[in-house]
Amino acid sequence: MTPRQLKPAVLLIILIGAIAFAGCAGPEPASSETAPAPPAQSATSPAGDPRHLADDLPLLPTGVEMGVRPVAVMRATYEFAARHPEVMKYVPCFCGCERGGHQDNHDCFVAGRENKRVTSWDTHAIGCEICVDVAHQALQMHNSGASVAAIRASIEKRYAAQAAEGRHTPTPMPKRGGASHD
Repeated sequence: MTPRQLKPAVLLIILIGAIAFAGCAGPEPASSETAPAPPAQSATSPAGDPRHLADDLPLLPTGVEMGVRPVAVMRATYEFAARHPEVMKYVPCFCGCERGGHQDNHDCFVAGRENKRVTSWDTHAIGCEICVDVAHQALQMHNSGASVAAIRASIEKRYAAQAAEGRHTPTPMPKRGGASHD
């Protein structure tokens, strides 16, 4: 195989493996749920490494550059989840990941926090279109000034009918109020 032919084959193998182990159709084993984060990267981080988001965040999990959506979308959704838990903790997920212990869409991306800092990433979203699409919609709506309640309502309207047996994560409802980002 030529290098050009090899890349799609490798991508397909990784995608199939990610879906099989990511839990979009069932619970995830605890050992594959999280990817331990290396220490925060310094400014000497290799330029062009798609896993490097910012110096204050750990490297993204291996494979994110071959996730279910373009790398720019994968990076944006992981960073949004890291930087906006006040939004994502109120956004449910509809892929079935509640069976793996997820409480909200934030859990599909962020596995650990300490002192409000992300310490580890969850690998689930790398292989799950629903997780990434929900987060991407939340990101876009948040950036346009939508309230958390409006984001939640729009996402539920779009994804609830698609969810198997109407299931979704046991995500709390956001407070209602007049602020643009409740």
